[in-house]
Amino acid sequence: MKQALSETSKQFVLERKDFPDLLMALKKRDYQTLGPTIHEGAIVYDELKSVEDLPIGMTDEQEGGTYRLQNRDDAALFGYVVGPHSWKKFLHPPKLLLWRARRNHSGFQMEAENTAPPRMAFIGVRACELQAIAVQDKVFINNQFVDAAYQSRRQNVFLVAVNCGQAGATCFCASMNAGPKATSGFDLALTEILENHRHYFVVEVGSELGAKILGEAPHREASVEEITAAEAIVARTAKNMGRHLDTSDIKELLYDNYEHPRWDDVAARCLTCTNCTMVCPTCFCTTVEDVTDLRGEVAERWRKWDSCFTMDFSYIHGGSVRTTPKARYRQWLTHKLATWQDQFGTSGCVGCGRCITWCPVGIDITKEVEAFRNEHSLEARTRDEI
Repeated sequence: MKQALSETSKQFVLERKDFPDLLMALKKRDYQTLGPTIHEGAIVYDELKSVEDLPIGMTDEQEGGTYRLQNRDDAALFGYVVGPHSWKKFLHPPKLLLWRARRNHSGFQMEAENTAPPRMAFIGVRACELQAIAVQDKVFINNQFVDAAYQSRRQNVFLVAVNCGQAGATCFCASMNAGPKATSGFDLALTEILENHRHYFVVEVGSELGAKILGEAPHREASVEEITAAEAIVARTAKNMGRHLDTSDIKELLYDNYEHPRWDDVAARCLTCTNCTMVCPTCFCTTVEDVTDLRGEVAERWRKWDSCFTMDFSYIHGGSVRTTPKARYRQWLTHKLATWQDQFGTSGCVGCGRCITWCPVGIDITKEVEAFRNEHSLEARTRDEI
């Protein structure tokens, strides 16, 4: 065991020309290889049949309410940040059949879903997304109650992380201690390097299975210079982070400002469209729907993604608890950054910036917290002067 752990602490070099061998090694072990692809003008996660399905030579430009793809001046495989998809859709599917009942001569017969989820290999997982998966692990399987559907998918996942070579304008993972370098939770972690007409990856091994998979592709131990080059890329990315969120005493800050007029300001801009929760890699709200066919022969119960921004989400007998955009935005932000800590011992935000990019009106979670903090500090200074 000590020898195996020692091996995983080393770093290796995988040349770009040998990257397909890594995918092939996973396919040979019956993994469904999933990763970034281009679809309808965005980078989304889907099945990778070959390396050519990756967004080669493409990058993304992001700002509040803005997303577009641009051509790079090189052939980087992972030269983008994050798109609208998160890995959540594979582990916590948007739509899940809970049970089906079919009518027979004596009533209804329950039909069990016996289809086992596929073995999945996630290719190109960013550090913030690894943190998001760890957060959902706390919610679904490392808690008092276990979600069997999530657990069955999660236990057969192979994670190939990619350290970020650039930061997006809406990224603030460094503020959340969630990136830009993957530090745990991966089987393999790659840093893509293009310099001096060379294109290669510095690879860190995070598990024994990761070492075995890498062993099926040509590789060699990395030199000090190559490791230093990889570290410099990550350091530069951290320095160029597009946003910053001050998380000091953030739980108390939000609890102390529950009735602050700033909530009215953001509510006037919020469309309650649910985009922020749909693209968020940690949000997990769902609803349950019962449906039947037109002949009344089959009944089904489905679990579907929902959002705390919808009126019906907080509906109980007599009406909805949160009837206003103010109440719903306050619930989302306070839960994400404060009450999530009380529930699960961690923040519900990993700093990926998706909620900023994909908000149609560009509401910025970092600026909202900053506004509370600035006014809170002003009030404190005024009290001190008095």
